[in-house]
Amino acid sequence: MEALRWNKLVNNVLDAAEEHQLWVPGDRIVVAVSGGPDSVAFLHIMHEISTRHVPLELICAHVHHGFRIESDHEAEMMKELAHRLGIAFEWVKADVPSYMKLTGQGPQEAARNKRYEFLHEVAAKYDAASIALAHHADDQAETVMLHLLRGSGLSGLAGMKFKRREKNVELIRPCLRINKTDLVEACNTQGFLYFNDESNSLRKYRRNAIRLDVLPFLGQYNGQLTPSLNRLAEIVGDEDDFMEQGAYDAYRCLVQANGGRQTFEVPSFLKLHVALQRRLIKLILNYLPLDSDFVDFTRIETIRRKVIQPDATTWSLDIGQTLACTREYDLISFGIRTDVQDQSYEYRLAQWSGTYELSLTEIDRHVRLVPMSPEDYHVPESADHAAFDADQLLMPLVVRSRLPGDTMKVMGLNGSKKVKNIFIDEKIPPSVRSRVPVVCDGAGNIIWLPGVRRSSVAPVREDTSAILYMTVGDSAIQG
Repeated sequence: MEALRWNKLVNNVLDAAEEHQLWVPGDRIVVAVSGGPDSVAFLHIMHEISTRHVPLELICAHVHHGFRIESDHEAEMMKELAHRLGIAFEWVKADVPSYMKLTGQGPQEAARNKRYEFLHEVAAKYDAASIALAHHADDQAETVMLHLLRGSGLSGLAGMKFKRREKNVELIRPCLRINKTDLVEACNTQGFLYFNDESNSLRKYRRNAIRLDVLPFLGQYNGQLTPSLNRLAEIVGDEDDFMEQGAYDAYRCLVQANGGRQTFEVPSFLKLHVALQRRLIKLILNYLPLDSDFVDFTRIETIRRKVIQPDATTWSLDIGQTLACTREYDLISFGIRTDVQDQSYEYRLAQWSGTYELSLTEIDRHVRLVPMSPEDYHVPESADHAAFDADQLLMPLVVRSRLPGDTMKVMGLNGSKKVKNIFIDEKIPPSVRSRVPVVCDGAGNIIWLPGVRRSSVAPVREDTSAILYMTVGDSAIQG
């Protein structure tokens, strides 16, 4: 009977590995072992699989958290266990109390962070394919309930995944369909030595309170609560993956990277289902340099509701950490707030030879000047190109940032016009205006707003003998 139960556990892990493609023959796997019954049984299961079923190279990794006197003995016992099984052993004595003081984190969060930090170090040292963790079905039920109480979305209710990539290595959890009682029983019947961490019975930790109080209480109304929560996690996990793929597809179709900003058109966004609207905004925020704590439902929903408002065509919403979401006509963009990124600059060009490229590092753009004969001249194709009668231009040329009250004599119009009004008439979004340089002649007249309009100064005529041809472009694209 004992052999049948043991084989059932081994086959359960093998089935999960095959279903979720957790490893291939020859993989090097770091097995995290705390010394408790879950991880000790798991290490024995992985050892049997590696010696009798699939050739795998195992590394046993143990973290001494520095909380308990017994931890010294536990580390030594785990080392002896790995030695008996012929498995490489790595361990570290982490000073979690000092780390808590440094970071302000609680004991469980700090211990988890130091533990995963070490596991990734071991994986890198051995060039391992994955880190195997002994989380089981009871852990999954606790996780789902914990996330439910926090008000999590689908991703939280999906709980822990059988496989998740982190820092170029896979985190695998082959025991998610095994109950803790089965792992404890395996240790007892097979004679595997393990240790009980008394801190697991302290209700001051929320996860412990859920395991000791909440789940048993709810179990009065559902005798299969743990399996039910695990089924919920698997179903929601698959649906979450489906929705996540839809969000990535929408991102690829709708979102453009433009001058360091991420943008999309409002009409296209409005065609998405509300669930995909939220997912798309969350995905964009995840690509921005924001702390993970900022990407919550309230912020996502605030942005979404602002975007779908039909009566506001220009606005800016501060989303924290110098970043903003802005609407400019039908364009939504995410990036550095314009009041943060605007910089003053001025470049004077007294003389140059041949083709010359001026790099405007402040706005990551460049202006190229090309002396040209009338025979080689061609009419500018767009506002990104402009041609001038070189003999009529007063030197030196100046390329600078925009100043309040700037005006320009626009070609085809009588008199001067404020640059601000030119931007409005041409529907140049406010966030883009800071990336439009101003080109002036030696008298201070604005002769060109690259990408927008040129002035009436020094036009090319039939009797023009020398032409200065200018273009503007993004430095990142050119580089």
